[in-house]
Amino acid sequence: MTQANGIATEISEAITRMAREESGRVLALLARRFGDIDLADEAVQEALIEAASNWPTRGIPANTAGWLLTVARRKALDRLRKRASAQRRIRAAAPELSHANDSEASSPIQAHAMIDDHNNGDSPADGDDEHLRLLLLCCHPALDRDAQVALTLRLVGGLTTTEIAAAFLIPEPTMAQRIVRAKRKIRDAGMAMSMPQNIDQRIGAVLVVLYLVFNEGYLSRGDSDALVRVDLFDEAIRLTRVVARLSPGPEVQGLLALELFHQARLSTRTTVDGDLVLLDDQNRSLWDLTKIAEANRLLHEAMRQMQPGAFQIQAVIAGHHANARTAADTDWPAIANAYSHLGMVAPSSVVELNRAVAVAMTDGPYAGLALLDQLKDRTELQNYHLFHSTLGELLVRAQRNTEAADAFQQAIKLTTNPAELRHLQARLATASLMSNQSMT
Repeated sequence: MTQANGIATEISEAITRMAREESGRVLALLARRFGDIDLADEAVQEALIEAASNWPTRGIPANTAGWLLTVARRKALDRLRKRASAQRRIRAAAPELSHANDSEASSPIQAHAMIDDHNNGDSPADGDDEHLRLLLLCCHPALDRDAQVALTLRLVGGLTTTEIAAAFLIPEPTMAQRIVRAKRKIRDAGMAMSMPQNIDQRIGAVLVVLYLVFNEGYLSRGDSDALVRVDLFDEAIRLTRVVARLSPGPEVQGLLALELFHQARLSTRTTVDGDLVLLDDQNRSLWDLTKIAEANRLLHEAMRQMQPGAFQIQAVIAGHHANARTAADTDWPAIANAYSHLGMVAPSSVVELNRAVAVAMTDGPYAGLALLDQLKDRTELQNYHLFHSTLGELLVRAQRNTEAADAFQQAIKLTTNPAELRHLQARLATASLMSNQSMT
């Protein structure tokens, strides 16, 4: 790599890091100051474009967060001055058309246009409260879940619309429209960037959104060859750390512990060729013990508060796996018991499916198959590829290979991820071979 290429890479990485780590806080400060999320978002994006244009010649600022706030605030004020100037021209040229704009022209937002940004006392360090308010606003219950996810990644996470669209495998114009509609709904409904009376409920919505992002990163639903979307995975963990800093609590700690337990073994989930490696076959000597230790500490701190929740229980389950130094050391009875508790706290068909696996590992395949038989008519599981692949695995263990092959075929029909497809096709071939051998 040439020196010029190295400098360009360094600048690109610095801008990306600033966008991820600082843009949410700066956007929140500007939105709070000007009362306009669109204005704040546009100003931050223009500042990032200016960084890409100017830093190659001027160098990376020592304080990138302060630089972003200063430039974005100036961009916002420039936009407001242009709006005010346009309104004055309309009033001069066509006063009969200007009445509808009079109230906006005299609003506090317009008054800010005349403030000298050098006399403002804002700093990125002042933005924690606003950052939390922005998170809560993005996860407002009046917005649907897709909009919550998109806004959180766009406004808080600093991802571009292109990146979010690629992550969730939808066209960029569709994602852009989703974000615009969500911001318009916030504006039209007058949703304020304020602390709700019951912050726990809203924090719960934030954690669910982050969990969805984490899940998409952990097991990509798309047709890209990657089993894991590391960018989304890392972004979910980074934003969960932000929430843990801004609004600490046992469920936030539980979610972060859960994410870290899974992150610790991320590198062993696939081969160098991108093929899926099952948990029992993963090289545990390569698991990140530092992350496991951090997750253990977080989970211990959360559980001490005696407020068990769904994320804490899921972290307990992940912890049993992560702390087992061999597959044989896995405490399957404890995992089955934890799934029973999870089913009471957050009942779902997927929880029952996972409990069936734990019971099968504890009491044998027929015990697990009996539980799966009770779930087979649930529509959401009939359309869930992991139900059929789990059924296939338990049928193989029960030496019912013909039925197993049928289950794997059904799972293949419902799977889009290439790594999973290759794994299921291999399992189908093995089950079919064993079935043919048993009939000869």
